[in-house]
Amino acid sequence: MSATIRDIKEQTGLSLATISKYLNGGNVLPENRQKIEKAIKDLHYEVNELARGLVTNKTRTVGILVYNITSPFSGMLLHHVGEALRKEGYGMLIVDSCEDEELEAKNLKYLVNKKVDGIVVLPVSSRGNFLNPAKNANVPIVLLDRSLNDAQYDCVRIDNRKAVCSALKEFISRNHKKIAVIASDTEYTGRERFYGFMDAMRDAGLDVPANYQMRGTHSIASGYSGMKKLLSLKDRPTAVFMSNYEITLGAMLALNESDYRSPDDISLLGFDDQLFFHVLQPQVYMVEQPLKAMSDKAVELLLRRMGGDVDEDPMEIALGTKLQTGNSIKTL
Repeated sequence: MSATIRDIKEQTGLSLATISKYLNGGNVLPENRQKIEKAIKDLHYEVNELARGLVTNKTRTVGILVYNITSPFSGMLLHHVGEALRKEGYGMLIVDSCEDEELEAKNLKYLVNKKVDGIVVLPVSSRGNFLNPAKNANVPIVLLDRSLNDAQYDCVRIDNRKAVCSALKEFISRNHKKIAVIASDTEYTGRERFYGFMDAMRDAGLDVPANYQMRGTHSIASGYSGMKKLLSLKDRPTAVFMSNYEITLGAMLALNESDYRSPDDISLLGFDDQLFFHVLQPQVYMVEQPLKAMSDKAVELLLRRMGGDVDEDPMEIALGTKLQTGNSIKTL
């Protein structure tokens, strides 16, 4: 038979009120805390989270609304978010939007109805109307990786434009002038990285012909088709920037099917460093995002809001990146 709170009372000699206060997250004397924790361990007592939630109106669960759970990048973010939440005694309820804005809105309502204490959002949408049910229910929200165009919410991300501008110097300093880009135009990070690419090229006084600008979706297919088109050009680029993990992978698949090789025939620079790229040849120069730091900061900020720190204006926190070197760029 499972242990009860009365069993803890008998072992510790403390009142039910003191034990209940501890179990519901309240402050008790250090010596009483030690007694209760020892009794919980000795008796194998398990907290009834449902019952505690009815008393405290807290579920100790954070909802995670993610644009696509199959993405290796989002998977790594979720891993780090989960680690940070577990350290604070919280669980996760993850819902996958499958790159679908309508499903994203339904998933948001689902999390609100499940009475989660807060929500971390990796959005599909570029506009924030879908978050209104959470806002109306006073459920704190922190955006991770992607901002929204029309809504003010706490957000932890990188400075995508600055990161790309800095990374492009690797091409420009090696005398590349015919530089192409393969980027998504369907979500925040893809657009920002494209704008960062164009900023860097303009600052260097370099033109980017329309047929060097491959815009598509955040996918392997876009990377593959974009690289195929670039390699088929009569006046091929000498270098290509690829704006995320999936696009980089697709582009490399296309390159490997061709008669061209990197860096001899074409130089490569990608975004979102993953272990997979370290076992390929060439090893591609990659912009690496601080995934753990981003996740930790998002959880820290959400817990502050969940703890009642709601007076401060929404915060936009942009972290830095670094360039992982490889052997995919040739000096001309």
